[in-house]
Amino acid sequence: MQTLDSRSPPTADATRFVLLHTSHPGNVGSTARAMKVMGFSDLVLVSPRYSNVKGKADAISLASGALDVLDGARVVDTLTEALDGVSFACATAMTPRDFGPPTHAPRDLFATLAQQPHRVAFVFGSERYGMSNDEVYQCHACLSIPTAPGYGSLNLAQAVQLIAYDWRQALGGFPVASRTPDPALADAVAVQGAIEHWRQVLIDIDFLNPQSPQKLMPRLNQALNRLQVTDEEIHLLRGIAKAVQKRT
Repeated sequence: MQTLDSRSPPTADATRFVLLHTSHPGNVGSTARAMKVMGFSDLVLVSPRYSNVKGKADAISLASGALDVLDGARVVDTLTEALDGVSFACATAMTPRDFGPPTHAPRDLFATLAQQPHRVAFVFGSERYGMSNDEVYQCHACLSIPTAPGYGSLNLAQAVQLIAYDWRQALGGFPVASRTPDPALADAVAVQGAIEHWRQVLIDIDFLNPQSPQKLMPRLNQALNRLQVTDEEIHLLRGIAKAVQKRT
């Protein structure tokens, strides 16, 4: 069993997702995918409807690239077995109860939980019945995902994805990779060249009186500075100016 340095906050490897009595194999596959995209891999299935759920076509299809998480999932008989080695378990139970662990919005709890040296488990009930009272009582906290008043029904895999995302963000998140290269900004020489080009065009079309220019060109200069135009945009502006000159 993995142990944690008591001085260190939890990592992805210190996070477990537990599904209770899952009836639809597709939800198991979708959960594996939701976990992997957030960097988690420890999945435990407690007494699923199908003992061979990992081999079901729907589970395999909906895992979609996360077959390693699906194949690595452990199947156990009880929640107690699933929580072996866990020091802080979070129930995802929406039904109000007269007694039980305190209820938190995920982000509110995660802000402090992520700084503590726990091995954390997130426990999700069955699609139809959720979690029993006894199962909730084994957990340290209840998570309630904020939803629209009057309709709080989430698909199991959707709930897993939301919890996995918020927990990953609390752990520091992943960097966002730029999908496009940073544009090359035009330098002062290029901007002034375009300004001068347009000054001549505006004179040619009698829009600018060179004897009384007022503040037209300085305003245009300031506009381009605020826009932080790129080299390509300067080429475009000068191309338009050149086309106008051909018609005058």
